[in-house]
Amino acid sequence: MGQGPAGRPVGILLIEDNPGDVRLAIEALKASEVAHNLHVVGDGVEALQFLYRKGKYGDAPRPDIILLDLNLPKKDGREVLAEIKQDEDLKRIPVVVLTTSEAEEDILKVYNLHANCYVKKPSELDQFIKHMRAIQDFWFDTCNLP
Repeated sequence: MGQGPAGRPVGILLIEDNPGDVRLAIEALKASEVAHNLHVVGDGVEALQFLYRKGKYGDAPRPDIILLDLNLPKKDGREVLAEIKQDEDLKRIPVVVLTTSEAEEDILKVYNLHANCYVKKPSELDQFIKHMRAIQDFWFDTCNLP
């Protein structure tokens, strides 16, 4: 259980500006059996630099999956999602929106922008781990990532 394409660790890009949520994600991934390489960026501009391998990210690996917060500094998650899904080289990377927003307009907007799923971020560690395990079970064990 728990390997990415071609039997290698799953490449995960977490785009999250809240240090507490980053820690929760790291803890949830540590508790999993999924072999992974986690990369974390803290804002939308940095996320796009990572994905386009610009600046300090010149040798950044292409992620197998992106976990994207919506409310980011510099460039918000909706804008980042729109750019990813309009780019021929990036649009096949699954994007899981992981956010605190339950607003119907946010849910509709990100699905209209072709997000692969929308998950409301729980604030408690045990629930966060449960959600992360569900994401891992589906995306890393059930699905075949591109």
